[in-house]
Amino acid sequence: MARIRTVLTSAAAALPVWGAGGGAFAATSDDVLLPHPGPEGLVWVQEQWGDGGVVSAGAWDSLPTVLTVACDGGGSLDVTMESQLTQVAAFVVDCPVDAPGRGSVTLPAGVVRAGSFSIGVDASSQSVRWALTVTQPE
Repeated sequence: MARIRTVLTSAAAALPVWGAGGGAFAATSDDVLLPHPGPEGLVWVQEQWGDGGVVSAGAWDSLPTVLTVACDGGGSLDVTMESQLTQVAAFVVDCPVDAPGRGSVTLPAGVVRAGSFSIGVDASSQSVRWALTVTQPE
């Protein structure tokens, strides 16, 4: 199953993250909020600022799904996740100025349905820097 999952994940690359200005953008920084998720990763958004989100495919309904968000810069993030047009997660992450904040949710197998999913990130300020990962540990 890992081989099939790798092929599906590669074939269904995540669409770009969009900022409030309507264009995809990434900031440059030497520090990483969240490391690359490795082979269990479906999505890795390394660094964005302000509002945004991601749409992807390749989720399995037979595996648990973990959504992790980290941020800094002051303020907070409202994070939502939808699977096949059904909201499956919603949480708030506090984003301190001096150290990264982190929030995570683990969804049991079957909550995220096979196929596509989307994640929305609503930042309290455009100065909030964030990153996210979606993994499906086997």
